[in-house]
Amino acid sequence: MMSALVVLFNLKDQSAKEAYEQWAKETDVPTASQMSCVDDFKVYRLGNVMGTENPSPYQYCEVLQINDMDKLGEEASSEAMQKVAAQFQSFADNPMFIISEQIA
Repeated sequence: MMSALVVLFNLKDQSAKEAYEQWAKETDVPTASQMSCVDDFKVYRLGNVMGTENPSPYQYCEVLQINDMDKLGEEASSEAMQKVAAQFQSFADNPMFIISEQIA
């Protein structure tokens, strides 16, 4: 079965929304997608909790479909990915990285 890395986070600075979204499209997704262990990478802006007017506790969700979790650790330590990770950390406020396993 496929595994996924799910990243839930809010931005440190609300004014950074446009900058983050542009960076995600132009830098984060293309760079991370070059790793051989990543089959797919999507970024979602989260809205209200379904059926309510309440906003999601998180503003964004990144979902990376991973074909080899062991290889992810190796490839994420590359110089290019370390640069992207540092840029991500400048946007994201205490992101939660959750390793997920597809069951159906």
